[in-house]
Amino acid sequence: MDQGATSVTESSVSAQVAAIADMEDRDRTAVDRDRTAEALDLTAENRDLRSEDRDARAEARDEREGTVDVEAASDRAGARRDRKGAAADRRQAEADRDAADVDRRLSAVHRASLLQDELTGVYRREAGITELEREIVTAGRTEQPFVLAFVDVDGLKAVNDAEGHRAGDLLLRRVADAIREVVRQDDVILRYGGDEFICGLLGIDLAEATSRFESMSEDLHSTLGVATVGLAELKPGEELAELIDRADARMYDRKASH
Repeated sequence: MDQGATSVTESSVSAQVAAIADMEDRDRTAVDRDRTAEALDLTAENRDLRSEDRDARAEARDEREGTVDVEAASDRAGARRDRKGAAADRRQAEADRDAADVDRRLSAVHRASLLQDELTGVYRREAGITELEREIVTAGRTEQPFVLAFVDVDGLKAVNDAEGHRAGDLLLRRVADAIREVVRQDDVILRYGGDEFICGLLGIDLAEATSRFESMSEDLHSTLGVATVGLAELKPGEELAELIDRADARMYDRKASH
């Protein structure tokens, strides 16, 4: 790897580390704000109780004396201050909760940026690999079939060179959308490389997966003329890297046959 590529990689890692730190900081801040709001609510309740007690004492003094005395007036003034303070506490508690909601929304945005490919909306490579590994563990535990699809977008560089990168980006998004249409909502889709996607299908055998992706390939070739798919079904004891290699090899076999 050349120095420029190394610099880009290090910059990407640094950006992710910074995003994670910011996300965690916002989560902690949101929790702190909620705790502050709860404390303010409790303080407001105590102020209200104290104001009620002062009003009751003032009324008792008035009834006992038959007139408004100085201590009763003082109790009522204190009760008004307590009620005003309670109202201020509740306003601040509401503001803290609103700020906590903002912190959580921003944290969710950062979390999504770490998990999702911003162009296509599927998983980023690292996050997607983690999800695929979990699916493989589930497949082994439940004895369900698991098929991995390796999708290569044919001619992306040619599209970028001839029509510009906006056209290439549109092509990638359309292929990602086409994959979504033939898989289930919970199936894992990730962008594996610049022009490569991987999809894991738990509980579907090779025949069913082949039917789904052949339909996708036909639709894509009729409109865009792109996308070659290689499929491989998980073998007992097989690691994810081995499964990916087999699906990748199958994809190249199909590309060569075309």
